[in-house]
Amino acid sequence: MDTDDLENWFTAGANPAGAVRLFLFPFAGGNASAFLPWQELLGPRLELRVAQLPGRGVRLFEPPMTDMDELVARLTRAVASLADRPFVLFGHSLGALVAFEVARQLRRAGRPGPVSLWVSGAEGPRTRLVRRRLHELDDPELIEALRDYNGTAPEMLDDREMMGLLLPGLRADFALDECYRYRAEPPLDLPIHLLVGDADPHVEHDRATGWSWETSQPVQQHCYPGDHFFLYPHQQSITALLAETAAQAAQPASGAGPS
Repeated sequence: MDTDDLENWFTAGANPAGAVRLFLFPFAGGNASAFLPWQELLGPRLELRVAQLPGRGVRLFEPPMTDMDELVARLTRAVASLADRPFVLFGHSLGALVAFEVARQLRRAGRPGPVSLWVSGAEGPRTRLVRRRLHELDDPELIEALRDYNGTAPEMLDDREMMGLLLPGLRADFALDECYRYRAEPPLDLPIHLLVGDADPHVEHDRATGWSWETSQPVQQHCYPGDHFFLYPHQQSITALLAETAAQAAQPASGAGPS
């Protein structure tokens, strides 16, 4: 894979002087535009890089991917090419699974790993429950299912031409999520931060605490009022927590002194 291809997988950093990189993996159907406003909120210490998957955003007309192993392999190579400073992985919903598997693939490859892993709106990889096979629904049924998630503007769901462009990527993402198969490995030796919404109908608390199986350290839980997309109304407090915690965790690795 050439350098240009690697660069396609993440947005360009708007804060190249940041001491820590934050690699952010969006939810199913999500693209970089949903998270680029976070850069200003994160402050000067963090540089935001948002994953850009085929079939959405600036890569809308590329064929989407449905093979989790291939996707993780490509994203891992892109992350490794940008691992010249301490970094953090953050994923919401499907993105949490992707971030987790990228962290494990980095370890398998003997590459530098993240200083912490942040998983949001997701049950643990080995305790999760797939409740519906959304990727197998026909287009009208899939659009109605998306209304229940409350993450897509109603006017967009009602735009048949727009949805015709977006549904292939959405369907591929749901296939990635619903066909995911957990493979047992030793726990990661890093902090995991778990973010959940207290009224999220798609995440059971007991299953979300399954993330504790995946780290040798205690899981730090953060609960917010809201449904599956609680991170939008609370983005200011979430980015502040990210900025403070990531900077502290990276200090020993960067030689900046004690936290």
